[in-house]
Amino acid sequence: MGSHATLTVATPDRMGRLGRELAALLRPGDLVLLSGELGAGKTTLTRGLGEGLRVRGAVTSPTFVIARVHPSLVGGPALVHVDAYRLGGDLDEMEDLDLDVSLPESVVVVEWGEGKVERLSEDRLEVRIERAIGAEAAGDDLDPRRVGLTGLGPRWDGVDLSVLA
Repeated sequence: MGSHATLTVATPDRMGRLGRELAALLRPGDLVLLSGELGAGKTTLTRGLGEGLRVRGAVTSPTFVIARVHPSLVGGPALVHVDAYRLGGDLDEMEDLDLDVSLPESVVVVEWGEGKVERLSEDRLEVRIERAIGAEAAGDDLDPRRVGLTGLGPRWDGVDLSVLA
């Protein structure tokens, strides 16, 4: 069945805080798919996840290296941060990254992974980040985002994502 929540995130600082809060719900083996337009806040959210998971290294966009592994500083799961933007939909390209090997003991976050990595796990958290409609028309300098969180598969049954709101 899974779970779902939608929230409004007003600032980049709040997006980072959402990542830190979300990290408390994550555990080894979790797959997180991030989608949203360029500049929506995917990497900012992932940076917050890294802070919350207490991993080593600066979490930056892995666009040109495709994937980065950030080991835990506290004995928790590593963060595997993947940017699938430059990858085609070809499953072989994704398999070359060996994400299925990393998945059981890590938290794997894939930016631009929609339509590319869903077959890695029936259990996943899909995060869609969109600019809130009307923010530009209202002249709102904060440029808020609407974040939809959808937990799919048995792993997310009973997980209350609304606690993040």
